[in-house]
Amino acid sequence: MAETVHSPWLTYTSMLSLLTLCPPFVILLWYTMVHADGSIMQTFDYLKQTGIEGFKNIWPMPSPIAWKIIACFGAFEAFLQLALPGKRFEGPISPAGNVPVYKANGLQAYVVTLVTYLGLWWFGIFDPSIVYDHLGEIYSALVFGSFIFCIFLYLKGHIAPSSTDSGSSGNAIIDFYWGMELYPRIGKYFDIKVFTNCRFGMMSWAVLALTYCIKQYEMNGKVSDSMLVNTVLMLVYITKFFWWESGYWCTMDIAHDRAGFYICWGCLVWVPSIYTSPGMYLVNHPVHLGTPLAVSILLAGLLCIYINYDCDRQRQEFRRTNGKCTIWGKAPSKIVASYRTTKGETKTSLLLTSGWWGLSRHFHYVPEISAAFFWTVPALFNHFLPYFYVIFLTILLFDRAKRDDDRCSSKYGKYWKMYCDKVRYRVIPAIH
Repeated sequence: MAETVHSPWLTYTSMLSLLTLCPPFVILLWYTMVHADGSIMQTFDYLKQTGIEGFKNIWPMPSPIAWKIIACFGAFEAFLQLALPGKRFEGPISPAGNVPVYKANGLQAYVVTLVTYLGLWWFGIFDPSIVYDHLGEIYSALVFGSFIFCIFLYLKGHIAPSSTDSGSSGNAIIDFYWGMELYPRIGKYFDIKVFTNCRFGMMSWAVLALTYCIKQYEMNGKVSDSMLVNTVLMLVYITKFFWWESGYWCTMDIAHDRAGFYICWGCLVWVPSIYTSPGMYLVNHPVHLGTPLAVSILLAGLLCIYINYDCDRQRQEFRRTNGKCTIWGKAPSKIVASYRTTKGETKTSLLLTSGWWGLSRHFHYVPEISAAFFWTVPALFNHFLPYFYVIFLTILLFDRAKRDDDRCSSKYGKYWKMYCDKVRYRVIPAIH
């Protein structure tokens, strides 16, 4: 079972806090962005005056149209995941020695999804404004529906695990929060984490980015340059994600974190709400940046996304060629590390210590956080709330870097110490 890297007290406090506070926060963020002018103080004053009754009035009940929108979107993405052709891709060897097999068709699904959504709008079949107008009800339905889905994952892990990469910690809260199965599937081919993380979570981010843009256009007859910069940068980032989706299947989210509340509820609810929030804010707060500033922000954001992509590309190419490639025009420097699987088999991995990966052990998080800042900064600084996503992402990625370092230290032992001696900084070169 997955080990915790913080003290037991901090671990339990964090788990219980996230389980109880994240659902209402999603609703409060939506209400503040859409109905309280983006002002935290306005929402706070309202709740201070009205108390729990005011909070109950804020929280919309899931409506039939919200359930229909979620069901249609989820069914469409599940169908594309199963039906579209794609190359066979083998994930990294799991701790139990299993090799998960995927069908890499994310980019095709992404293109089909966006073309279909824009086509439905263009030909007057479906108005994306309906999604925005019922956004609170949709988030409410996702909060409840995804919680029930996590209960299903918990029960499935106990009753019908899909592979030997599963098990219980002996604590029901930890099992529910962190998950029991590493690679849960329905049948042989439908991978649940690929669906929740990629085909629902990341895909809904792209769909909602377009939705906010279209809503602003229908409200004002035009799209502000701030909204354009925000939407373009988000869509370029998500396009990069699906272009590189098979690489994502080798990351901590898929290869090490199990399918529980932390990952699956987060991707089903947190991504569509929190990750899209800068665009949600801009719908009712169009900012005129002017061409020079808009272009500068756009170019800076595109550069960050490219560096983030190039970091992942370097490591993927290094792994694909077993180190027989060039990094920045030279042969890569590396450490050959051996480790033992839970079955007692000895295997080796190559640890890249040059290129972007020679600057810090998790340098790719630096351009990722920077890109998030650049697609948020078109909102300027009238309100704090649009920047919550950037702050959250920074905390998330720094914590992930620590968890990954601790996991690798346990896995590789002395070889990881050699790696850390050579690549001294965890995230920010010369600082952290």
